[in-house]
Amino acid sequence: QVQLVESGGGLVQPGGSLRLSCAPSRRDFSLYTMGWYRQGPGKQRDLVAHVTTDGKKIYADSVKGRFTISRDTAKNTVYLQMNSLKPEDTAVYFCNVHLPGPPYDYWGQGTQVTVSS
Repeated sequence: QVQLVESGGGLVQPGGSLRLSCAPSRRDFSLYTMGWYRQGPGKQRDLVAHVTTDGKKIYADSVKGRFTISRDTAKNTVYLQMNSLKPEDTAVYFCNVHLPGPPYDYWGQGTQVTVSS
């Protein structure tokens, strides 16, 4: 069974930083686009950032300039560095691997990020 193992969530004060990590159990996932989504209370799941295999990065407008996505192919891990965190960043963050064919998407179990004083 494929797993995406996430870590790094927690409670942080506004203006603080966190780094999320996601390590897929399949090494060939390094061949696909990987990214992070988030779902706040009562909201839909939205893209935060993703990175393609050739290094192209896409960010949601709300996180541009504050969040950085990166991938370490050797470690088969994708990271999300989150700086200048705001209360509105509070959400469950999900790691995602997007495949070109069925089942198209794999998801992590989610990690809670809470930004509060």
